[in-house]
Amino acid sequence: MKGLKIVVLAKQVPDTRNVGKDAMKADGTVNRAALPAIFNPEDLNALEQALRIKDSLEGTTVHILTMGPGRAAEIIREAMYRGADGGYLLSDRAFAGSDTLATSYALACALRNLKPDLIICGRQAIDGDTAQVGPQVAEKMALPQVTYAEEILSCDAQKITIRRRLERGVELVECPVPCVVTVNGSAAPCRPRNARRVLKYKYAKATSEAQNAGEDYFTLINQRPYLKITEWSVNDIESDPKDLGLSGSPTKVKNIENVVFQAKEAKVLTASDTDIEEMMKELITNHTIG
Repeated sequence: MKGLKIVVLAKQVPDTRNVGKDAMKADGTVNRAALPAIFNPEDLNALEQALRIKDSLEGTTVHILTMGPGRAAEIIREAMYRGADGGYLLSDRAFAGSDTLATSYALACALRNLKPDLIICGRQAIDGDTAQVGPQVAEKMALPQVTYAEEILSCDAQKITIRRRLERGVELVECPVPCVVTVNGSAAPCRPRNARRVLKYKYAKATSEAQNAGEDYFTLINQRPYLKITEWSVNDIESDPKDLGLSGSPTKVKNIENVVFQAKEAKVLTASDTDIEEMMKELITNHTIG
């Protein structure tokens, strides 16, 4: 049976567990330099589903597609350590400030170059929590989509069978291939790094990362071409500049408010009925509940 060409859409995101007062810029965009960068958690769930298909269907390949600055190539390496075959980095100042609409447009343009059989991504990213990019990519590419996937039960060149986790239960669906699948955080966690693959791919670099590398690195690349991570600029994808970056992003941030809880706002409650009753009265009075 012919293997599938799978592309996993992934994003390097700021670690929202460490958000401070400098997390946003004055123009309403995220100050990514001020926050640690991590592999978006639900995209790791999506990667695991792709790798399971690769394990079960001979000839299947899994590549990562991500958009961001040069440092975003780190999540491509991370995916390669876990079993992915390689990746593509969309990096250009023209993409800066993209909201979900502009992001999905750029990704869809890149995907038309790649022509995958299956596109898998996490349900949403923790820096925006919109869950819009996956469905928007499907719409722009005129592909069927399955959202809230918890497990891909089977997949071949004709159809895919998926278990979806919904608010009030589960649902089994079949969908023709090619299609777009978004994966929940309730799906199986991604497998850990493989030590042999770490040793094999630790020197993999995107073009922008390799600019300051020495002659020894380029000698290594010539000997091991699999270490080269493909990097595309706006000139490498067929796109309309007005639909990219800030100019293609209708979402505007009108106001940002930092909320910092002070120690004086904390209360220590006992398990007594009196304390619980007083707390409930206070929450109802200030309309926190009710």
